[in-house]
Amino acid sequence: MTTVTVRVPAKVNLQLAVGPVRADGYHDVVTVYHAVSLFDEVTVAPAKRDSVAVTGEGADSVPAGDGNLAARAASALLRATGPGSRDAPGLAIRITKRIPVAAGLAGGSADAAATLVACNELWRAGLSQQELLELASDIGSDVAFGLLGGTAIGMGRGERVTPALASGTFHWVLAFATGGLSTGDVYAACDRIRETRDKRQGQAGEPDPAAAPEPVLDNALMAALRSGDPAELGPLLSNDLQPAAISLRPELRRALAAGGELGALGAMVSGSGPTCAFLARDLRHARNLAVALAGAGVCRTVTQVTGPAPGASVMAAATEQA
Repeated sequence: MTTVTVRVPAKVNLQLAVGPVRADGYHDVVTVYHAVSLFDEVTVAPAKRDSVAVTGEGADSVPAGDGNLAARAASALLRATGPGSRDAPGLAIRITKRIPVAAGLAGGSADAAATLVACNELWRAGLSQQELLELASDIGSDVAFGLLGGTAIGMGRGERVTPALASGTFHWVLAFATGGLSTGDVYAACDRIRETRDKRQGQAGEPDPAAAPEPVLDNALMAALRSGDPAELGPLLSNDLQPAAISLRPELRRALAAGGELGALGAMVSGSGPTCAFLARDLRHARNLAVALAGAGVCRTVTQVTGPAPGASVMAAATEQA
């Protein structure tokens, strides 16, 4: 029996510009993804029947049935390669989580990306990264970036990714909140905030979320990434969903303010939240910032990470004799 284990990173969004609501209910975005050194591991193996087992951070909150993104990824790959690609009736997926659930770090999408890579290896399907990226785009908005890793520009719903140049290593402190946030709830709150803003600006008739501007890439932020200077990057971090996340979880405002007061070069809600990400000058500064934030009582726990980190990567593949 062959088993394959793949490691996959969390992400933060250095820029997340959100456009108006599309006809399908989604929003066009322009985002700058940045993979960081907080990893889940996914192991797949042939089995008599399909199963998903989850251990680690927030395991009880991860759906184990058809709603699991990793299971959907395996099904998508099987449809693409045909049932003859596997030599057992089922697949056992084991997910070891360190990325918190519903935290704005794309943990579920990361697990789906890892499953695509693992099953491609296990079943010797031979799909190229480009073919896997095409499959990923139909599974979830952030899945393609989980495959790519590093630093990348995301467009569309975020599923169209292009590698971006970033120099050096950036040091981050992630502050985890108690509980998660639904991405859908945060986008809905963003639309409500925009409607209220439009009404206050005196627009005639019913306010329309489509009045939001089209998202545009921040060229100054891209230049800061190329320079590798965290002091240049910090003030340019931006997230259009941050006000919405704060409206749903007001305590995030206190966490962000604490990070600024404690010397973070930049502070933002990551993605749809509620994780807050703080940029440090270097490793020593990150250590000191993590200790200070942990002692400030503004979050559940903290961790230090670096970026950019590689995308989904095979860590182990073993063959056991039955």
